[in-house]
Amino acid sequence: MIGNTETIDEFLARHAGDVEEAVRKAAAAEIMPRFRQLAAHEVDQKAGPHDLVTDADRKAELYLTEALAALLPGSVVVGEEAVHANPATYEAIQGDAPVWIVDPVDGTRQFVHGDEGFCTLVALALHGVVRASWTYAPARDQLATAVRGGGAFLDGERLFAGPPAPGRDLTVATSHPDYTTDDQKRALLGVWADGVAPRPCGSAGLEYLAIARGALDATAFSWEAAWDHAAGLLLVEEAGGAHLTLTGEPFRITGGNTLPFTAARDAATARLVTGLLSGTRP
Repeated sequence: MIGNTETIDEFLARHAGDVEEAVRKAAAAEIMPRFRQLAAHEVDQKAGPHDLVTDADRKAELYLTEALAALLPGSVVVGEEAVHANPATYEAIQGDAPVWIVDPVDGTRQFVHGDEGFCTLVALALHGVVRASWTYAPARDQLATAVRGGGAFLDGERLFAGPPAPGRDLTVATSHPDYTTDDQKRALLGVWADGVAPRPCGSAGLEYLAIARGALDATAFSWEAAWDHAAGLLLVEEAGGAHLTLTGEPFRITGGNTLPFTAARDAATARLVTGLLSGTRP
């Protein structure tokens, strides 16, 4: 148990590989056997036609909940499907216990349609600060990891986002309109500007990985669910990127952020995108 005898850093030094193994096993046991094999009764809608859940989501989250809690006694798990069933469980992110933040299938819509663009996201946080993260794209067998202060890696290779190349349009992945308020829609229109090439976002976790790899310049997202953002934001930070809300502060997984917000390859790009979103482009 994390306490006076062991710190989070010590736990990660001993067990980061065990977390990776749990993530891979959850995908192998519960996700990939259902990929392109889903029956109609294994897919349900939550808030609407773009908000889907499958048996793979539910069963992979149960697998990870058991495995991660066993690795770190005294920790709690906040998973997307558990919160959907009982919203009060989300409050654990603001508690004193170490918390595992889990999205078993990020990009469920893509998963349902047989597209490889989905991933499993796991983050370990303490007192509202993400300390480590795992982003696993099982259909591509790609694993990205990050430890705060220890860098970001994809399949063992260090990631450096780097600044965007000068002289070309910035590519920005944006929220789906179905998940935005009228005010957020107006703010997001700001990225339809000269020098910017906006496009709809796919799996949030894979968009963050694209930023960390230098393959995407920025995001403009309008929702706060920690399971979508916690793992990827640490990955971006550790690759040298930045994230900002409209108030100029970094995104907080504990909530209360001014939306939309951005994650970007570097701080200058983050400031530029928030300027576009707020109508005060520098």
